[in-house]
Amino acid sequence: MGRRRWAVLAVLCASLLLVAMDATILNVALPSLIDELRPDARAQLWIIDVYGLVLGGLLIASGALSDRWGRKLLFLSGFVLFGVASVVAATADTPAQLIGGRVLLGVGGAMVMPSTLSLIRHVFTDPRERATAIGVWAAVAGAGASVGPLIGGFLVERYSWSAAFWVNVPVVVVTVVAGLWLLPESRDPRPGRLDWPGVAMSITGVVSLAWGIKRVAKGSLAPDDLAVLALGLLLLGTFARRQLHLEYPLLDVRLFRNRVFSAAALCIFMAMLAIGAALYLVSLWLQYVHGYSPFEAGLRTVPAALAGLAGALLAPRLMSRVDVRLLLVTGLGTMAAGFALLTVTPTPTPYLAIAVMLAAVGFGDGLAITSATSVLVSAVPPNRAGQAGAVSESSYEMGVGFGVALLGTVHGALFTSRMTGLPLAGAELREARGSIGGAEHVGQRIGGERGTAVLEAARDAFDSALVTTAWASVGIVLAVMAVTAMLVPTGFRATPAH
Repeated sequence: MGRRRWAVLAVLCASLLLVAMDATILNVALPSLIDELRPDARAQLWIIDVYGLVLGGLLIASGALSDRWGRKLLFLSGFVLFGVASVVAATADTPAQLIGGRVLLGVGGAMVMPSTLSLIRHVFTDPRERATAIGVWAAVAGAGASVGPLIGGFLVERYSWSAAFWVNVPVVVVTVVAGLWLLPESRDPRPGRLDWPGVAMSITGVVSLAWGIKRVAKGSLAPDDLAVLALGLLLLGTFARRQLHLEYPLLDVRLFRNRVFSAAALCIFMAMLAIGAALYLVSLWLQYVHGYSPFEAGLRTVPAALAGLAGALLAPRLMSRVDVRLLLVTGLGTMAAGFALLTVTPTPTPYLAIAVMLAAVGFGDGLAITSATSVLVSAVPPNRAGQAGAVSESSYEMGVGFGVALLGTVHGALFTSRMTGLPLAGAELREARGSIGGAEHVGQRIGGERGTAVLEAARDAFDSALVTTAWASVGIVLAVMAVTAMLVPTGFRATPAH
């Protein structure tokens, strides 16, 4: 394709940037959104994380569809839906409509993302150029999640929270027009029959598992919540067994018999789980605890974006010289060190500690995810490129979604448990203990000494809960680092030849 292949990469990265940004762009918009739509604490979490969970749940099916129906077709169709969903979300006047818009955004994003990596695999036939293209892809993916709060903050402060969705529309129009002209069509020449029962199992299993984790992390051990969690595990287990016996599986689970492939997928998932939750909680911390405006809060998350970009662009240079085990362990270890710094910082937590934590987590995330993505894409034959993309992006997006769902819910439970001794009762007490946004509404509404006491208690509770949640992040990252070190053999190089 000559130089045109780099234009193709630009189109793919523009779409990826939007899809990745939408995973975090509402983090800084949440306070103003709460003021206007007044969602309760559970609706707030769903507004933030339903996008990533739906996207992650559909990626396996979308990867198989892109291999069968055509990667260009699915990419462009998904991006058109992404634009329509952006309008639905931007015009929402109820929490339910906004959640519905975020669901549609997740569906559109799921149609787009598997096609980006598989098209890169198809267009960049030279191994060295492909490694560079994957590095750029990973850098854009990481930067999108990290700059989402910055762009969202600017738009919210200048216009309103709905601008975080309106900004998608012109980019969608330009990208679709360019994609029609530039993108080549590719598909699996012998795709076989699509496993529709498997599609239903994978989607229902992921959604059920996510719901169950959210409720159990909140402290609910009700029989129906445990039943939903068990249903998710059962469906995903049944899905995996079913794929082993199909001639044309929706997802070739035999790929996970490759220890390095499994380690790479796990690394992406857990790294994004940690950083997704960190960006969500830090954005709220900057606005509610320190009183920054949305744009000021977004600006203060830039260390994660810049460091992530540096890590992602450095990784391709190192992959031909350093074995992948060292790269993955170094990236994860840097993330763990960043979270560990937060655990030993005395409260009230200064911004300098947050900035260093974000830089360490961003750099480690960029280094680890770029290396892991290269392993996943290079490990499969061309006719399974969509599946490799689906595994990579499922791990990425589900990591962000589960991070907000799990660690965000844990933080919420800690916050509630520490909101004691308040001069409130009844509905006001329940609202104040439900979330820091609720506490701010109550404090500002009642005013006076009582209102000041509520606001101070909420800020202290949020800050101390953030530090405790950082301990959980340290444990998660160290655990996956140990597993990665065991699964990846010494001397394995993440070169395009693998």
